[in-house]
Amino acid sequence: MLLYKLWRSFIKEILLLKRDIGGIVIIFVMPLLLIVTITLIQDSTFKNLEGSKIPIIFIDNDKSEVSKNIKSELENSKTFQLLTNFNEKSAQDAVFAGDYQMAIVIPENLTKDLNSNIDSKVQTIVSSFGLENDSTKVKTAAPKAKEIHLYFDPATNAGFKNSVMNSVNKMVFEIENKKIYKAFQDQLGTTENLDENKNLISFKEITPKKGAMDVMPNSVQHNVPAWTLFAIFFIVVPLSINLVKEKSQGTSVRARISPTPYFVHILGKTFTYLIICIIQFLLMVAVGIYLFPYMDLPAFDVSGKMFQLVMVTLFAGLAAIGFGVLLGTIADTQEQSAPFGATSVVVLAAIGGIWVPVFLMPEFMQTVARFSPMNWGLNAYYDIILRNSGIGGIAKELAFLFLFYLATVSISIFYEKKQNAV
Repeated sequence: MLLYKLWRSFIKEILLLKRDIGGIVIIFVMPLLLIVTITLIQDSTFKNLEGSKIPIIFIDNDKSEVSKNIKSELENSKTFQLLTNFNEKSAQDAVFAGDYQMAIVIPENLTKDLNSNIDSKVQTIVSSFGLENDSTKVKTAAPKAKEIHLYFDPATNAGFKNSVMNSVNKMVFEIENKKIYKAFQDQLGTTENLDENKNLISFKEITPKKGAMDVMPNSVQHNVPAWTLFAIFFIVVPLSINLVKEKSQGTSVRARISPTPYFVHILGKTFTYLIICIIQFLLMVAVGIYLFPYMDLPAFDVSGKMFQLVMVTLFAGLAAIGFGVLLGTIADTQEQSAPFGATSVVVLAAIGGIWVPVFLMPEFMQTVARFSPMNWGLNAYYDIILRNSGIGGIAKELAFLFLFYLATVSISIFYEKKQNAV
């Protein structure tokens, strides 16, 4: 008997949705338009920052070994496009006017003075050990230090400046080291290979699992789960509106005087909208897998992860349904439920990392983000997509989402009973 009542409640919700064309558009069409539009915009931005080369001005007044090595390193970095048809004055004007982000000016006689400086220091060191030979008797005065001029657009990000300066400093340091090795070999008359090109310390990236994806998501890996969550939580709007309609049309009164417990009506809504959440998720995944590759975007890879992704979707759907039930129970009119529901979903998305990654937010907002159910869902999706986590790895996020559902539904039932008792 209880199953029959639950079934009838489910059918009632389906009929209500069929009459609400606007709600159907919000639930299914709007998220698809958003995911395509936002992903295209973000992917273009990502390519501009990381995929395309940044044009910079390179002026070589040395035209010798050191400047050629620096130029070669910059070209091989696949980050910069070197422009050479400038002098220092025109380069300075162009950069300060904002036409280019930076300019590098190599001073005259850099290689010659660097060699002289190194030879002078090596001669001093060799002499101190009493190893003088004919080549060390004549000491030359060390030339003054040279300066490589770096011009930056005043609007350039400080992180970019530091990155470039560190890179140039590293290149010069490596060149100096090689020349010092060579100078000692010449002074000591040794032919032993000191293997100056081999680093004693190197870096090796360790990934969580062989073949795992990079921890940093690309535009598709972020936007498919992010806008799936946004779509799921936007069911708050039609769900709360339907609850308000039931109160205004007297349907809720008939439900209260019927022998069917109120929680059965809540379960009927839960099952109905959970099915909608799964359909939304499948549509988003289908766009990521089949449509995005035709738009020159990366395909969304769900191989071996579909079960875990569906589980996150179900629990995120429960959280959204609980929030919608709470809002529809408390609101008295559609004018209250619809605007507040839409605004609250947008706010939860903003603080939950749907648009701006949480790590880019101020510290206070990073703390606030932890209380957004959308952030719990997004972290769970990330753990599956980027870290190949199983159900055990996302158990905490799933528990938070389920507790959010229980809390909001419990408050709704308590509020409903209190209102009817008055």
